[in-house]
Amino acid sequence: MTIPVYTGGCQCGATRFRITGQVKGSSICHCRMCQKAFGAFYAPLIDIGEAKLAWTRGEPKHFQSSNHVKRGFCPGCGTPLTYEAAEGVAIATGAFDDPSGLPPTIQYGTEGKLGFVDRLHELPKRHTTDDIEAAPFLAEIVSYQHPDHDTETWPEGDKP
Repeated sequence: MTIPVYTGGCQCGATRFRITGQVKGSSICHCRMCQKAFGAFYAPLIDIGEAKLAWTRGEPKHFQSSNHVKRGFCPGCGTPLTYEAAEGVAIATGAFDDPSGLPPTIQYGTEGKLGFVDRLHELPKRHTTDDIEAAPFLAEIVSYQHPDHDTETWPEGDKP
C-alpha cells in the first residue's frame, strides 16, 4: 500500500510543506473570518487529520484570529497557509502543488455565504491572454512565483 504524500507552499517559496498520509477531507468555509483571512469569497481548506505535516522550508507566522483558532501565513509574501484549532490543522487548498485531486466535499459557515457565489459558474469566461489588446503588459509577464514542486533552493538564478 502506497502512503500518499502531498507537497505545497506559499507563492514566494519561502515556506514549503510536506504532508505524509491520507488527508481527512476537503471543504470550503464561507464564514466571515475565513473570508477575511483569505481575502476571498470563501476559504478552501484540506483537513489533514492524522497525516503528518512537516515544514520543509521556513515556517508560517501566525495570527490568533479567535480564542480557538490561529491562522498561519507566509511571513514573506502573506500567502494564507493554515487553519489551526484544538481539533487539528487544515491547509489552504490552493497552497498544495496539485490541488486538483482534492475537491471540496462539504461547505461550512454557510450563514456567511455571499449570495452570488452559487452563480460564479454563470459568469463569462476569458483566458488571460484574451485581454492582450486592453492590457499589453500581459504578453511580457515574467512570473516570480515559486513553481509547483519542491526546489533545492529558492530563489533560483536571477529571480527575486
